[in-house]
Amino acid sequence: MKTKTWRQLTVWLHVITSVAWMGEALALFTLLAISRTTEDGATRVAATSMAHEIDSLLLAPLANASAFTGFMLAATTAWGFTRHWWVLAKFAITLVQLYAGIFLLSGALQDSVEAARAGEPEPAPPALVVGTALMASALAFQAWLSVAKPWGKARTGVKLPTAPTWVFAAAVGAPLADITVGLMLGYPLPALSLVVLITRLVQRRRELRPQVAMAGS
Repeated sequence: MKTKTWRQLTVWLHVITSVAWMGEALALFTLLAISRTTEDGATRVAATSMAHEIDSLLLAPLANASAFTGFMLAATTAWGFTRHWWVLAKFAITLVQLYAGIFLLSGALQDSVEAARAGEPEPAPPALVVGTALMASALAFQAWLSVAKPWGKARTGVKLPTAPTWVFAAAVGAPLADITVGLMLGYPLPALSLVVLITRLVQRRRELRPQVAMAGS
């Protein structure tokens, strides 16, 4: 297939995984709100347990795929990471979301499941419920940024050409392979995506060197 087709597939994968990420964040918010408001102990356990399963089996791998494809689109096209304010904003928000999801959300959900099983009336703390709502809101805001592309350029500089076809093919294949392996193992493992992203960033740095040298001469 042509480079344009693979690039479109990368954009498509980024869009559907981002929408899925937002939908799952809303599902977590709904389930955790139910666990805080219901008076039935079995419902509390079921709601918090389902929230934890959605996070582990769906939200985490699709969030990784969304972030990876977004990073790859910045690293493989003239958009870059810091040339435009809207791209830079999406990049910063995504990093915060990944940190919150990996280091805060998963552990807090596990604690909520244990609290529900122990019979606590409100196993999900308010911060966790609010956090899932903020995650969904941030993803909706990022979607608006992608459509509106506001605020103009953050800086001028070297504009790189579009990456070769194989890079976009890897951007599509790597997250799909990681999701498959993660489902088989029972936990997310974005190993191949990280390898592809690091390889592209190294390649991009090498592409920048001669153009920066020419601009400075």
